[in-house]
Amino acid sequence: MGRLFGTDGVRGVANRELTPELAFNLGKAGTFVLSRENKRPTIIIGKDTRVSGDMLENALTAGILAVGGNVIKVGVIPTPAVAYLTRYYEADAGIVISASHNTFEYNGIKFFNSEGFKLDDLIEEKIEDIIISSIDVNSHITGDLIGKCLEAEESASELYAEHLIQTADYRLDGKKVVLDCANGASYQVARRVYERLGAEVVTIGDSPNGVNINDGCGSTHPENLQELVVKEGAFIGLAFDGDADRLIVSDERGRVLDGDKTIAICAKMLKSEGRLDDDKVTATVMSNIGFHKAMEAEGISVDVTGVGDRYVLEKMLETGCVIGGEQSGHIIFLEYTTTGDGILSSLQFVKAVLASGKPASELADEITIYPQVLVNARINNDYKKTYAKDPEVAEAIRLAEEKMAGSGRVLIRPSGTEPLVRVMLEGSDTEQIKELAEELAALIERKFK
Repeated sequence: MGRLFGTDGVRGVANRELTPELAFNLGKAGTFVLSRENKRPTIIIGKDTRVSGDMLENALTAGILAVGGNVIKVGVIPTPAVAYLTRYYEADAGIVISASHNTFEYNGIKFFNSEGFKLDDLIEEKIEDIIISSIDVNSHITGDLIGKCLEAEESASELYAEHLIQTADYRLDGKKVVLDCANGASYQVARRVYERLGAEVVTIGDSPNGVNINDGCGSTHPENLQELVVKEGAFIGLAFDGDADRLIVSDERGRVLDGDKTIAICAKMLKSEGRLDDDKVTATVMSNIGFHKAMEAEGISVDVTGVGDRYVLEKMLETGCVIGGEQSGHIIFLEYTTTGDGILSSLQFVKAVLASGKPASELADEITIYPQVLVNARINNDYKKTYAKDPEVAEAIRLAEEKMAGSGRVLIRPSGTEPLVRVMLEGSDTEQIKELAEELAALIERKFK
């Protein structure tokens, strides 16, 4: 068996790669590793709308109960809600059953610790080692030592909605907001939040049937949202992914704003309010050079991390940065949450638009996003960690950057799943960067087949 945990939990095709047996073992091993001493552990479990969610939820629950843990099932609810509720209920851990933006046949299992943070690599490795080594942490307890399913005292969805509303100090009376809930976990709570703030709400992607999650809708397919925003004359359009930890925005003109633009606009607001600690944001290596230039113009520095919101969070916790995220729309507002939260991010973005007195389109136009070209170079897997040390490749990168004369950049990184190196160039001249990217990819492919 290979390693189980990827950059965002354990994922695979439900009932083929992510089986009930694996879920049962993850429930046992995860509870064993995450339990605090001298205390019967309590685990929160939430899920999105996939048809396989019930199967995996019950398998996980059985594993947790078998080692004496208690379970609070909070039903269909966004991923960040589980992080929040784990802290609210003072639970030992939280588990989300979701494959985020992937199609319905996939599912995933990810853990949060008692403080609502995703597990660090060392903890995941302990859980993996137990399962891969076939260590039986089930002591085959009997009687009243077996765990129970507990009823939450309050509505989990309502608790989360109230938490979100408390982060918004404004009203939206008279404003029309279009929401695309991806037929996923946000399909009820997002509407509730915006209606309570006074908005006239139009929703799409709000009729889940178990197989239509992310199907032509949500943050990865914003086309219908863009069209509807223009048709309705809406103030803003907001799209979430299947588990609602991502946000993609449509301005009132129907144009998409990705995570880079959203973070930049929110960071500017935070700075103007004196809330941007050390005038700093955190982003990944994939953030556009236009984002960096926009932040520099505002006197805001950027900490850069590897790809993955977990690495963004690690850096934020290290530096005290209050906002960070990715182009994909994973955005973390550390004042309010411990993980990416699409609905919360949307509330902060709406606040930034209102505070500016400008339409979202005007704020977006203040940030110039440079064209990107991505070319894949197919190489032998043996060279994926060494190609960058090659003198000829290093010189070719230097020359490409020199030709762009400070108005572009080169980013080359290996694929995590395929025998590929991804050659990405950004710059003001699309034809130039396309030509340079193809030349670099051809060089790498020729030398490292």
